[in-house]
Amino acid sequence: MALQIYNYLHREKEPFVPLHEGKVNMYVCGPTVYDHAHVGHAKTYVSFDVVVRYLRFSGYDVLYVQNLTDVGHLLDSGEDRILRKARQSEATPMQIVETYARSYFADMDALGVARPDISPRASGHIPEQIKMIETLIEKGHAYVADTGNVYFDVYSWGDYGKLSNRRVEEQESGSREEVREDKRHAEDFALWKKAEPEHILRWDSPWGVGYPGWHIECSAMSRKYLGDTFDIHGGGVDNIFPHNECEVAQSEAANEAEFARYWMLTGSLTVPDEFGIPVKMSKSLGNFYTIKDALKIQRPEVIRTFILSGHYRNPIVFSEDSLDSARKGWDRIYGAVRLTREKLRSAPDGDEGNSFFASLEKARQQFVEAMDDDFNAPGALAALYDLTREVNTLLNSGQTVGKEVLQSIDDTYRSLGGDVLGIVPGEEASAGAADAEREDGLIRLLVDLRMQARKAKDFATSDRIRDQLSDLGVTLEDRADGTVWRIG
Repeated sequence: MALQIYNYLHREKEPFVPLHEGKVNMYVCGPTVYDHAHVGHAKTYVSFDVVVRYLRFSGYDVLYVQNLTDVGHLLDSGEDRILRKARQSEATPMQIVETYARSYFADMDALGVARPDISPRASGHIPEQIKMIETLIEKGHAYVADTGNVYFDVYSWGDYGKLSNRRVEEQESGSREEVREDKRHAEDFALWKKAEPEHILRWDSPWGVGYPGWHIECSAMSRKYLGDTFDIHGGGVDNIFPHNECEVAQSEAANEAEFARYWMLTGSLTVPDEFGIPVKMSKSLGNFYTIKDALKIQRPEVIRTFILSGHYRNPIVFSEDSLDSARKGWDRIYGAVRLTREKLRSAPDGDEGNSFFASLEKARQQFVEAMDDDFNAPGALAALYDLTREVNTLLNSGQTVGKEVLQSIDDTYRSLGGDVLGIVPGEEASAGAADAEREDGLIRLLVDLRMQARKAKDFATSDRIRDQLSDLGVTLEDRADGTVWRIG
């Protein structure tokens, strides 16, 4: 089956056919950098990390652009989020931006999320935004109010609402836009805002000193780096209106070309409220956990496993139970990986046990089938769990398994679980995966020391090492072919 993607533009799965054969241009709305990222952000960006990884795994040349919003994202009150944080912190806006942009990338690095190819900032692309606004004015889709504000006239674009399926007359005025008397229509949205004297973020423009609205940045930056039309636009489903809807309208009105061909939107991350009812994780509700907090209680591969245990389009519930379930699942997979690598250290040359190659091919086919079905990560994980059960049966059966077979098992885990899902340490390990490798190395050293003590009949030392490892949750099993260990 060829890759199918659920396209929110048409509300159905569609075969993925890129604009240019073998190449994928992809844009994902990035964070507004005014605070530390929370686990809801992790859900979105881990999900798209896996999308990019799988596209590359499938042979596509992917150009991945993810912006950083550092100006123009307004609260319902009309106040810029960056400016409000700056006032609260008694810092300059750019201090806030730099602090939390670095924090965001540090969190993504810790989670094993590959950096985008380009991470443009809104404040660094003011000329491009001004040029697009001028084009919209020239074509009659935008107007300059007497106040110096510039608005997009939603009634000038007949397709406004086609992404969110909301008619203009059904829309609530003021959503993320301050309702102002200088608009022609309450539903019109700001492209450029006049800066009041106390407003620190300000640039010269043909309409006076001001700053861009939130929506125009993504249209201008995606066009600059990906062209008028590109393959995939990603983001969170909560931003389908007004942000994504406004992107589509202003881009297609300005460029007179299709904007994004496939729209992929992630479901929300929820947390149980006091009554156990899942509600969206949100800073405004105060029910959020930062990624840094989550990493204090679970390793990054477990957090990724938790996120990937639900389909990217569906909401998932963040709780201790769900994290614990993800940890147990990851432990099973990594336990088999660890056992495979332990066996490799002393396995005989050759392909003894080569009948297992069929199981590896079956797992790969199931994995690819799942991922080709709209990046079904839960299905891909299920293929790895099935493989893990078979690997454990093989390696615990007592039969001789040659290096060729063990290496193929390890390569399969590295490829599917590492390169695509990012939950198995590979050549380009995340910080957490590198920690896992170091942890394994230390345990292996102690196991070797215990083996030497046993050979020297120093059973007191041997028992002490075994007992201390047991206290740390490491179980040893002595076999005829050596000692194997597992955590938990």
